[in-house]
Amino acid sequence: MKFTDQLRRAERRNDSLLCVGLDPDPAKFPDAWKGDAARIFDFCAAIVDATKDLVIAFKPQIAYFAGHRAEDQLERLMAHIKRVAPEVPVILDAKRGDIGPTAEQYAREAFERYQADAVTLSPFMGFDSLEPWLRYGDRGLILLCRTSNPGGSDLQAQPLVGGELVYERVARLAQGDWNRSGQLGLVVGATFPGEIARVRELAPTLPLLIPGVGAQGGDAAATVRAGWRADASIVVNSSRAVLYASNGDDFASAARRVAQATRLELNAHKPAA
Repeated sequence: MKFTDQLRRAERRNDSLLCVGLDPDPAKFPDAWKGDAARIFDFCAAIVDATKDLVIAFKPQIAYFAGHRAEDQLERLMAHIKRVAPEVPVILDAKRGDIGPTAEQYAREAFERYQADAVTLSPFMGFDSLEPWLRYGDRGLILLCRTSNPGGSDLQAQPLVGGELVYERVARLAQGDWNRSGQLGLVVGATFPGEIARVRELAPTLPLLIPGVGAQGGDAAATVRAGWRADASIVVNSSRAVLYASNGDDFASAARRVAQATRLELNAHKPAA
């Protein structure tokens, strides 16, 4: 099944726009596991098991695994998600951006080693940096467009000749000439709801991955109003607020409560049919 179809099915099945980001930091683990990187799989698997019926997607961030020499635990986690929640797509947050044989190896890593359904990419080396990924025609490629960090404005909000902003050009290309597989999406931060609306105007059919709700302060209501369309998914990510809802033995059930509340809040702001 193609990634965009997986998203739509998961949205309907779980009645959710919420993506839980899996950014495991052992220093923030429950007291009994605090500081123990060998527990990364156990921690993340418990979060997945507690929230798998509440989400549109999961999004593991590869650096949190690689930084602790835990790539083998990431492989186990990806296999675990496929087993316990086969209907929920998994977005590998890797933000890769390279060309030629190097990009081919990155694509092999994401889609063959880790079996990701989609991956985040930096598009700033141009279309040829996407070509090796497009050979995996059913997988999603989610391009950085208007990111949630303040420094994103240093480049993304700069005008090009003719007045178009850099992030607007990325959105146009992703909606148009670059989208040869029909599986491109865009990353747009919840901290910039006006830009979400502009990206949605330029890319009306693409899925939007929207980080920044929760600990980063993005507004759920403004995010949904700006980006959600009945025929185009939004994937609203929350990581820390869900993962670290409790530092006790109840961390998984606490994560579920936060995920439930966030899911309900997001759904409450969908425009009436």
